[in-house]
Amino acid sequence: MSFDSVLKFFLPKDRIFYSLFEEVATTLVQMGGVFKAALQEEDLSKRDAMLKTLEDFEHKNDETTHRIFVELGHNFITPFDREDIHYLATSLDDIADYIWGAAKRIVNYQINDQYNTLPAFAEIIVKAIASINISIYGLRNMKDLRAITEACVQVNSLENAADDLLDSTMLKLFSSNISAVELIKQKDIYQMLEVVTDKCEDAANVVESIIIKYS
Repeated sequence: MSFDSVLKFFLPKDRIFYSLFEEVATTLVQMGGVFKAALQEEDLSKRDAMLKTLEDFEHKNDETTHRIFVELGHNFITPFDREDIHYLATSLDDIADYIWGAAKRIVNYQINDQYNTLPAFAEIIVKAIASINISIYGLRNMKDLRAITEACVQVNSLENAADDLLDSTMLKLFSSNISAVELIKQKDIYQMLEVVTDKCEDAANVVESIIIKYS
């Protein structure tokens, strides 16, 4: 029996890790969609209600991430390095955590988003998550490495756009006459939203590392 035949015999038949990562990616897409829609809602009570539903997505993502770690402990053979599986699961979980963290602050702080920075960040985050989704689903077969790579590059570009948005907004805020308390609240929220894109970039970097190793 050849080595390849032996390897195929031991590989999990349902490729459980791919399914779990795809489940996480799908949840993130749903989470991003609700987040964007909420920040486009003019009725603040409806907006806050929509943002609070993100906790359910965050919990769902936590449960799936936990299942990944459980499978990692049970499976001797994995589709790629155990370290990469751990890093990818952690970075994807961080995206959900920071989106929910930002949503809670938006509800609690009730800031005056005079420069419409919140929907601008939401638009960037949704696009970054969409690219992450493409890259995650591409890992199962790795048939279209160009599409995976382009998706990862797009995430990096969007992270740069988020940096620019944060910088320009901070300049406007520090040049305005808003109170120190309001400045601190807005700064906290916007910085957390920028971190969401950092976490997207972390996930994209792990995917790029995986395809370099196994393509």
